[in-house]
Amino acid sequence: MTTLTNRRPHGPALLRSPTLGDIVHALRLGWRDMRRAPLYGIFFSSVYVLLGWLIAGVTYRTGESYWMVLAVLAFPMIGSLAALGFYEISRRLEVGSPLNFGEILTDVWLHKEGQVPWLAVIIVVMMLFWFFLGHMLFALFLGNQTMTNVFSSFEVFLSGDGLMMLAVGTTVGAVFAGLIFAMTVVGLPMLVDRDVDFMTASLMSIGEVKDAPLPYLMWGGIIAIATFIALIPWFLGLFVVLPLFGHATWHLYRSMIEDVSND
Repeated sequence: MTTLTNRRPHGPALLRSPTLGDIVHALRLGWRDMRRAPLYGIFFSSVYVLLGWLIAGVTYRTGESYWMVLAVLAFPMIGSLAALGFYEISRRLEVGSPLNFGEILTDVWLHKEGQVPWLAVIIVVMMLFWFFLGHMLFALFLGNQTMTNVFSSFEVFLSGDGLMMLAVGTTVGAVFAGLIFAMTVVGLPMLVDRDVDFMTASLMSIGEVKDAPLPYLMWGGIIAIATFIALIPWFLGLFVVLPLFGHATWHLYRSMIEDVSND
């Protein structure tokens, strides 16, 4: 039986720090892959667009607007998990393999037997903890005010307490999103590319970000801003943002590999 382990190099990759040129080049390659496989991008992105619509629908019906705010801030945290399919597509395009929908889904599904689920669990737990802290922030700053529906009124958020809550919540959310970004920007594509445990990949990813904070800060900032903009038109922008940065993150990771002889 063919497994992912059989085809992947063993052990972590030796990486160099990215440059601005690497980021620009990765975006170009990400755009190229997105255009070469548009239907795959629509398919994998649709899961997150539908999730956004579901959250928006529940929020609208219950009138509890704070859940929408929390969900919007959490989207960059879970966005990295959407990239698995795009990594596989870019990997196949890179080596000249044909794009077969069934095989791509099978390879993505096979990761459930590897280390990716462990990293996914950490991401989900951190996201749930963010929801818990976010709910506490709403109670702390706005507990004595009537919560209005975000779709009909923003008054509660434009009050003094509301603005302070947004400032504190955004800062706390940014810390969570930044930590997840540091764990996954190199760690997740490495788990797809190589036979390595999730702790090694995550710690190596964090180490790479710590050693070269400026380029990674730029890359993370670009992703975060683009993601928030993509959420505005009813999450429809995710059909562009998710495949673009999913493919581009794969190419950025691949461009940083120095031990090409062992790849």
